[in-house]
Amino acid sequence: MIRSVTFFLGLALVFGALFSLEAKADTVKIVAFGDSLTAGYGLAATEAFPVQLEKALEEKGHSVEVVNAGVSGDTTTGGLARLDWSVPEDADAVILELGGNDALRGLPPETTLKNLDEMVARLKQRGIAVLVAGIRAPRNLGEEYAQAFDPVFADVAQKHGALLYPYFLEGIPLSPETVQGDGLHPTGKGVAIIVENILPKVEALIARARAS
Repeated sequence: MIRSVTFFLGLALVFGALFSLEAKADTVKIVAFGDSLTAGYGLAATEAFPVQLEKALEEKGHSVEVVNAGVSGDTTTGGLARLDWSVPEDADAVILELGGNDALRGLPPETTLKNLDEMVARLKQRGIAVLVAGIRAPRNLGEEYAQAFDPVFADVAQKHGALLYPYFLEGIPLSPETVQGDGLHPTGKGVAIIVENILPKVEALIARARAS
């Protein structure tokens, strides 16, 4: 009797482990690769974009892990330098949110384009689905700069067949409830708006990752 119970208990543990491994394998690992807007500058850890996004996706029935690979102050040059070791081998998809600091520093749009192009090319080569999240140049840099900078994200996404979310901060009203005192970074409520708006694109990203 004891041997029988032990045998069935052993079987249960084996099947439980196999089920756990299968569930883990079915989980889509998304790396949110960006700057302070991804990292969660000025926010509690639970308010950061990757955390809120993972929760929203799970509430919609998706089995996902969203990794926070945001570095405050990062430019596309910095992102390119750390891309290979920041995006692990088991990543299925990447949300690429970089370029805002390039614009704030008035860096040449050609540099931003070149860096983003190289990053998406490397990710594609690794079989990783990519969603490019765009940003807009501050208008105080002049219309000529804005006209050169703003289309960069769409150009890169189109070239590589990547998904595009044109403007990462779309729909956030300029109010103390949604934007921090620096006038640049969203509050937790502001991040919630980002998540709500970008969610359909991220679901399309998950579909691509599962299909690849």
